[in-house]
Amino acid sequence: MLKFQIEHSLRYRVAVALATFSIFIVGTLCIILYFASDKIEEAHIEQVIQMEMDHLVHRYQKHSDFISHVGSHLKSYVIHDMDDELQIPAYLRGFNAGYHRIYYGPEDFHVLVHTIDEVKFLVAYRIALHKQRLSKLRWLIIMSWVAVVAIAFVVGYLLAGMLVKQVSDLAERVSLLAPGDVQIGLLTQPDMDEEVAQLARALDDYQNRIERMLQREQEFTANISHELRTPITTILTSCELLNTIPDLPVRACHRIKMIESAATRMGEQLQALLFLAREQALGVMEPVAIAECVFDAVEPICGEIYRKKLKFEVSIAPEITLTLNRQALHTALMNLLRNAVQYTESGFIRVEFNNQRLSISDSGIGIEPAYLPLLYERFFRGSTQGQGLGIGLAIVKRICNHYGWGIEVDSTPGQGTTFHIIFN
Repeated sequence: MLKFQIEHSLRYRVAVALATFSIFIVGTLCIILYFASDKIEEAHIEQVIQMEMDHLVHRYQKHSDFISHVGSHLKSYVIHDMDDELQIPAYLRGFNAGYHRIYYGPEDFHVLVHTIDEVKFLVAYRIALHKQRLSKLRWLIIMSWVAVVAIAFVVGYLLAGMLVKQVSDLAERVSLLAPGDVQIGLLTQPDMDEEVAQLARALDDYQNRIERMLQREQEFTANISHELRTPITTILTSCELLNTIPDLPVRACHRIKMIESAATRMGEQLQALLFLAREQALGVMEPVAIAECVFDAVEPICGEIYRKKLKFEVSIAPEITLTLNRQALHTALMNLLRNAVQYTESGFIRVEFNNQRLSISDSGIGIEPAYLPLLYERFFRGSTQGQGLGIGLAIVKRICNHYGWGIEVDSTPGQGTTFHIIFN
C-alpha cells in the first residue's frame, strides 16, 4: 500500500516527468553525438592519411631518393616497379589508386593510393588508437546519459517536494479541521503561491458552505424531533392516565396497550432516524451488564414472542459487563431482536455471548444469499413478511461503524439467521 501511494503521488509524477524529459532530450543529444563521433573520427582518419600522402609526395618531389616512413601505426611507401611492390607487406599489394579499407587479422587499416607519372604512392594507417578512443568516448556518452537521468530524477524529486510542499501542508490543515472550525481565510496563508492560495480559498468557501448546511440540517432535525416527540409524549401520558381508570373493560385495556406500544415504537424509530441523520452519539460510555441490556431490549416485544409461542433463551452470565454505550447497544439489540421475532413463526430466539462476540440467533425464514450484499442498505427489505421501514439493519450497521464494533451474519434460507456483534 505504501509503494502504491508513493508511486502515484504528485511528487513522484513530477520527478518522473522531469526524468522522462531528461531521458528524451539528453538521450537524443547522446544518440546524435554517438553517431556523429563515428563520422568525426572517420573524417579525422581521412585527414591524417591525406596529410601524410601530401607530405610523402612533397618529399619525393624534392628528394626522390628519400626512404619511406614505416611506423607501427602509419606506413608510407613509394613504389616505382614490381620489385618495390614485392618489398611491401603482402596485405598492401595490388591496390589501385583511391581510398581503401582492409582488415588484416584483428587490425583495421585505411589505405590511400595515388599514382603520379607511373610512380605509386601508398599510405596505410592502422586505426587501433582511433577505435580505442572512439570506444571510450561512446562509453563516456552512455555513462553520462545514465548519470544525467539519475541526477534529473533525484533533483526532480527534491524540486517536486518543494513545489508540492504547500499543497501537502494545505492537505494536512484540511485533515485537522473540525466541523465547527469556520473562519474566513482559515486555510489561506500569506506566503502561499497564487495557485495554492486559490485552492485554499476554494476549500475555505466549501467548508463554510458545509457548515451552513449542517447548521440548517441540525436545526431542522431538532425542530422535527421536538415536534414529533411532543405528541408521542402526549399519547404515552394519556395511555398511562387511561390505565388508571377503575373497572376499564378488558378490550379497552388491550387497545390502550396497543396504542402505548405503537407510540413507544414510534419514539424508538424517531430516535433511530435522528441517529442516522445526524450521526450523534447515543449516550456515554459506561460499564454495561450485557444480559440486563438484552432483557431491557426484548421487553417491548415480549408480547409478540408470547403470542407466537417462541422459546426465548439468553445464555449470558449476569456478571459479564463491557464498557460501552448502553443506549447504542440497546438500540442495536432492539432492532436485531425485533427482526428475529418478525421473521420467526415457530422455534426459538437465542442470545449468546462468547469471546467478545454477542450472537442473536433465530429459527426463522433465513436470508437468501443474493440479498446479503444489500442487507444493510436503507429501506431494503428481503421479505414482505413482517412490518417495518427497512432501516433496522441500516441503523445497526451505522451504530457498529460509529463505535468500532464488527457485525457479521450467518444465514441459511428456511433454517434461520444469526447476527454477531463483535466488540473490539
